[in-house]
Amino acid sequence: MDSFGIGLSGLSAAQKAFEIIGNNIANAATDGYHRQEINLSPAFSSQIGPVLLGGGVDVASIPRMIDGLLQKEMFKQYSLSEQVSQELATLQMVENAFGELSGRTGLSTAIDEFFNALQDLSAHPAEAIWQSQAVTAAETMTSQFRTMGDFLTSLETQIRLEAEHTVEEINALVVRIADLNDTIKRHEIGGGQANNLRDQRDQAITELAKLISVETQSREYGVVDVSVTGIPVVTSTSAFQLEVGLREDLDLGIGVAGDSNYNITVSGGRLGALLSLKNDLLSDIHSDLDSLANVIIQQVNDYHVQGVGSEGSFTSLAGWSMSSETLADFDPPVSDGNIYIRVTDTSTGEITRTAVSVDASTDTLSSIAADITAITGVSASVSDSKLHIQADAGYEFDFLPAVLPLPTDSDFTGATSPPTVSVSVIYTGTTNQTFTFTVSGTDSIGNGSLQLTVTDGDGNTVTTFNIGSGYAAGDTLDLGNGIRIALGAGDMVNNNTFEVDAFADTDTSGVLTAAGINTFFLGDNASEMSVNSDILATPGRIAASLGADMTDNANALRMEALRNEAVSDLDSMTPGEYYRRLTSDIGQRVAIRQIHQDNIEAMVQSIDTQQNEVSGVDINDEAARLLVFEQMFKAMAKYLTTLQSSLAAVMDIM
Repeated sequence: MDSFGIGLSGLSAAQKAFEIIGNNIANAATDGYHRQEINLSPAFSSQIGPVLLGGGVDVASIPRMIDGLLQKEMFKQYSLSEQVSQELATLQMVENAFGELSGRTGLSTAIDEFFNALQDLSAHPAEAIWQSQAVTAAETMTSQFRTMGDFLTSLETQIRLEAEHTVEEINALVVRIADLNDTIKRHEIGGGQANNLRDQRDQAITELAKLISVETQSREYGVVDVSVTGIPVVTSTSAFQLEVGLREDLDLGIGVAGDSNYNITVSGGRLGALLSLKNDLLSDIHSDLDSLANVIIQQVNDYHVQGVGSEGSFTSLAGWSMSSETLADFDPPVSDGNIYIRVTDTSTGEITRTAVSVDASTDTLSSIAADITAITGVSASVSDSKLHIQADAGYEFDFLPAVLPLPTDSDFTGATSPPTVSVSVIYTGTTNQTFTFTVSGTDSIGNGSLQLTVTDGDGNTVTTFNIGSGYAAGDTLDLGNGIRIALGAGDMVNNNTFEVDAFADTDTSGVLTAAGINTFFLGDNASEMSVNSDILATPGRIAASLGADMTDNANALRMEALRNEAVSDLDSMTPGEYYRRLTSDIGQRVAIRQIHQDNIEAMVQSIDTQQNEVSGVDINDEAARLLVFEQMFKAMAKYLTTLQSSLAAVMDIM
């Protein structure tokens, strides 16, 4: 009977080989399938004396052709490839949206045209056509900023939704892997080999690696534990769900569902790309765009609040709604300083300037309003968290830095008939100053050796004028910083003095800009940037002038010059340079990721080739193996037939 056993074992082995080869051929195009082979070994049957008799053939094993190290490297490279591809596609979308390669339609052009319009306005400060052009250019620029800001905000929102969807896919794969682990374990504990199930499980891990980087650990009975970014998601047959959430710093992260402890250091796969885009790449671009918008808003407004347009001074102004009345809560922050308000009595032409002291740590909008109300001719109030300033009947107000037409203070003690001193100016200095004029000598204006020495607030001598012999009463004396004075007829006594306050900034605290009083722009970021509705309604409100006669172009020139001013908040670059760097950085990031993607694709292709050499199914090879086992099957059948014939002959003889 041993002979029959040998024959049957051969037929059984050949039959199993047919099944394995058939399974290989059937799955030749199946993703994740690993070729299987049949390992045969001679079977031991019995021993007669020193001779070991063969017992046919055993099927020793049916292994999958798999390289574990290559498999892990494949997970890694697939994960990197998906991350880079997602980042590249999104950054290319951002680059196209910024439109710097689409001709003269980008934000850079809009910024240039706005400053060009201010330059044109400076040549025609009182003409409506140039005022309207400036408003149109400002609207175009702010619209571009809002479009870009809204695009980035929408993209960030979409990325969060995509991250949530990706985590749902991850959770579904995690459950599938755990279920397959369970099935594989139960099957192999019973002595079976679950090769096809292992392939399904490994393919699920491959799909998981495309979503997020994975780490695997093999256990007994074919079980594989899986971790993502240090979080165990599959332990034996148990699955743990993940969720997406925002941390306090608004960075997007993932964590175990219900834990609310989110990890932002996620790499690999689509999810790694989405978190990198949300927390770093797009966040940096959005922050840079907001910084540019904020600087333009802040700097233009800082100058604009001090000037007036062709419409002249104000009878009322209202700011924008503040989230808090407390100055310490303002953003951008304000500082200790003064607000200088000029009030004009329209019936007499008398002009006064009053300083409102600001303590940034203790003052509120209401306390500032109370201090303004104490000034003759104006009142202020706060309603709906907005600062309102109202001129009394017969008065107007503004914040012009123009020097008052008469000295701020004078001491002409001893002079019988002191001269009239007139002052005219658009001060060109960069800091507020009080200039003191001191007389040397005693005589009448235009006679003797009278001199006038000018010192600044630090006691430094600015210049000395001759107002004695050779000076004609009423002649203009120029300090060289925009200030001009003229002395009428009269007499002066040695050490007579008078003072002139000169202003480079009539709001050293920054409260007016922060509260939205007489600003050009509204908002503090790209998405909220817009032109003040008062200016939209009345373009003559564009504050082009700083002088007392309100016909000059000094403020328009100051605002236009901002295009060439390097700003610390813009990394010491001008607005144009900063924007060009922003778009250049986007292009550079795209180029780097394109190169990275090309390199990874080459790596993935190489790994796929190696994987195919180890695990792939070659139809020709399988056909050749099929012929071998076909011959084996026929031979074993012939062997059994011969045994049966021999046995029948023996039985006939007996």
